Amino acid sequence: MRKDPEPQPGAVIIEGKTKVVHEVVGQPGLVLVVNKDRITAGDGAKAHDLEGKAAISNATNAKVFTFLQEAGIKTSFVRLCGSQNYLARRCHMVPLEWVTRRVATGSFLRRHTGVPEGYRFTPPKLETFYKDDANHDPQWSEEQVLSAGLNIGGVVLGRLEYDLMARTTLAVFEVLERAWASLDCALIDMKIEFGIDVESKEILVSDTIDSDSWRLWPSGDKRLMKDKQVYRNFETVTEEGLNQVKRNFQWVADKLDSFIPKPKGQVVVLMGSASDSGHSEKIREHCKKLGVPCQLRVTSAHKGTAETLAIIAQYEGSGMPVVFIAVAGRSNGLGPVTCANTCYPVINCPPLKPEEMSRDVWSSLSLPSGMGCGTVLYPEAAAQSAASILALTDHVIWAKLRAKQLNLWAALKKMDNDLTTTN
Repeated sequence: MRKDPEPQPGAVIIEGKTKVVHEVVGQPGLVLVVNKDRITAGDGAKAHDLEGKAAISNATNAKVFTFLQEAGIKTSFVRLCGSQNYLARRCHMVPLEWVTRRVATGSFLRRHTGVPEGYRFTPPKLETFYKDDANHDPQWSEEQVLSAGLNIGGVVLGRLEYDLMARTTLAVFEVLERAWASLDCALIDMKIEFGIDVESKEILVSDTIDSDSWRLWPSGDKRLMKDKQVYRNFETVTEEGLNQVKRNFQWVADKLDSFIPKPKGQVVVLMGSASDSGHSEKIREHCKKLGVPCQLRVTSAHKGTAETLAIIAQYEGSGMPVVFIAVAGRSNGLGPVTCANTCYPVINCPPLKPEEMSRDVWSSLSLPSGMGCGTVLYPEAAAQSAASILALTDHVIWAKLRAKQLNLWAALKKMDNDLTTTN
């Protein structure tokens, strides 16, 4: 397998409190981000060296961005380059921090007296802060952001750009919140930043996401917090205190290895005959895009009822969540028979021909009493319906569905914007 050449760091683009960003020699569209063994708080007023933090931060960031990208959310992250560095798309950074809150705590309580700690925001609360250390990153309203007319690398931030960032921020929080919940850890709030890709001009989730970026409370218990708030809370910083922070950050990095587990469930497509394989293969292709394992089986409820029941029993005994999709044309007995003999979800997706649809679809729609299998007409809809069911207990599938929802919305938003700007 060909190994990508290691990027050669060029001139320093910018150096911050916890990282240095370099140009990459011969690759103007990329940057090399080098993390520092440094922890800070209060706009740098509180700062300490913390040996090993750079490697932990680098690993944490890579795992988070890999998870987001596999879900389908666009980011600037490319790949790890050593223990302390990573390669990313070169972006003009938007000078805004986007903060999403599920639970009221920290600075929110100081700015909103009377709100009790623990107040739960549904939907999550979105806030923006203008990056300005000298003025302690003042909060900006939506109206302030839109009125500022910020020009970032030739892109003026208007309604389209604001909405894209706002929707993406919420999606990022929700997919990470659900992933952490699968590990019995509550994501309380988090901040992210965006950049404008210097080549494509796309808005990308950028910068670094690590234990400086969020509040994490295992089992939802603030006393067990594993984030940088532990460091912020120190009145006197001791060596043991710094070691505790480092252990917390390593705990987070280690937990992230479980973000993408083995699939918990699967879809089984039961087709009435091999002639339905084209329709069924399309279902499998759409399942694959959503990270859903899918198997195809041939069985006829009319011609081989006992075999159909044996196949159903085989998957019921697997111990895994299963969704059956019945693909049968003409008289669809396969879906209703499957539904009548299992407590697992069943979806009908008959391969109907246009000229026979009005007649044949009724065998899927008009069910005997006690039946509960739904009917969809298109392979993508069948895969999506099955994925939605499995996503109830699988955060990876849920993340892909959430990202797909975001990307469909973004495509429509951009098309509408293109039309209104050319009219």
